[in-house]
Amino acid sequence: MKHTREAQFLFVAFLGLTGWDQAQPTFQLKDGDRVVFYGDSTTEIHFYDNIAEPRVYSTYVETYAVTRFPGWRLQFRNSAWGGDRAAGGRGGPIDVRLQRDVIAYKPTVMTLMLGMNDAWGLPYDAKLFNTFATGYEHIADFVKGAVPGIRLTVIQPSPYDDITRPPGFEGGYNGVLVRYGAFVKELGQRDGLTVADLNAPLIAALEKAKAADSAVAQKIIPDRVHPGPAGHLLMAEALLKAWNAPAIVAAVEIAAADKRVVRVENTSVTRLESTHGLSWTELDKALPFPIDMEDPAVVLAVRCSDLVQALNLQLLKVTGLTASRYVLKIDGEQIAVFGREELRESVNLALFNTPMKKQAITVHGLILKRIDVQFGSWRQVQVPLQDDSLPQKQAALEALDKLEQELLNQQYAAAQPKSRHYELVPEEETAPEMKPRKSVADFLP
Repeated sequence: MKHTREAQFLFVAFLGLTGWDQAQPTFQLKDGDRVVFYGDSTTEIHFYDNIAEPRVYSTYVETYAVTRFPGWRLQFRNSAWGGDRAAGGRGGPIDVRLQRDVIAYKPTVMTLMLGMNDAWGLPYDAKLFNTFATGYEHIADFVKGAVPGIRLTVIQPSPYDDITRPPGFEGGYNGVLVRYGAFVKELGQRDGLTVADLNAPLIAALEKAKAADSAVAQKIIPDRVHPGPAGHLLMAEALLKAWNAPAIVAAVEIAAADKRVVRVENTSVTRLESTHGLSWTELDKALPFPIDMEDPAVVLAVRCSDLVQALNLQLLKVTGLTASRYVLKIDGEQIAVFGREELRESVNLALFNTPMKKQAITVHGLILKRIDVQFGSWRQVQVPLQDDSLPQKQAALEALDKLEQELLNQQYAAAQPKSRHYELVPEEETAPEMKPRKSVADFLP
């Protein structure tokens, strides 16, 4: 398999990025947390190729948390409503929204991102800004008063794309959102809240993406407001980094010459043998974060960000190998062919189509099904029928709650890591018809 120089960032240096022997910040989510995402249409949906899909960066965050900490029981709810401003919107006045769509679920963690609609797409207007600032501060105070001890993350609003298309006025609309974000940051620092910036990292990636491929770069935020999957992926990264999310899925270092496991992180290695190459059994404590590398915009976003290094390192390092190239098999399935030097430096298995990644994709699919049930219960039954006295309404809501719980149980069962059998076989010992599978590197120029 060919790996170009430009792709070498994917095969990261093992000891340089694992953080072994260094204290790492604690991930802000905890076992048992109930997380509510609150915001406008950017949090509720995304538009891609004229199709609206629900609740994207929040599902990426949930998938990361569930697969990285499969022993935990976390609950996630997306209570965003398209068009919302700091004063509320189509879902009702702000206090109604907060009581019904946030506080009723007794969250331990809440994220808050508003601003895109509050500035009305106009140049900076002091009156609009003051309305936003007053309303935003009210939301934070209301929630903290109603749910003592809640851990509130305030989010500097995601960008309006003035990078891949020319701004509509001097300074651009994103310049206005940056001013709104500065207020959010100041409020968060003043009140001791977690602050996540979903604007600057995405803008930096857009600038790099435009230089690399201007046409594909426009698909990161297709309509300039609502990110596509690639943009949501980068927003999820920014939020997770604000929460000190760990980069390591698992890490293994093996010395082949003396058949010795040198180091492990977040995994265990047993039954290491050196007959006909190298083989061992590995039981990781987490699954990789599944990234869809079939989408060109996602590939470009990965290239133009530190997503992989920040969140998705499933590292394998093997020293002392004698053959020039080796086939890696996991559970009998051929994954890739690696050069001896690549394995000596370390390879990142999170980027390959491994059984572990397939398992994580299954988890993500179950999360999408569950949130569709959750959303249907809330937006198609609870809210539209809230003033109607219907004998079967409560029964319908309870049935949907049970269905959601069933899917929640399935997603957590699917997230449990499994013991995997690894083999490293010299390439010349591999049957000629067996060909290396593609890695992320094959998608990159």
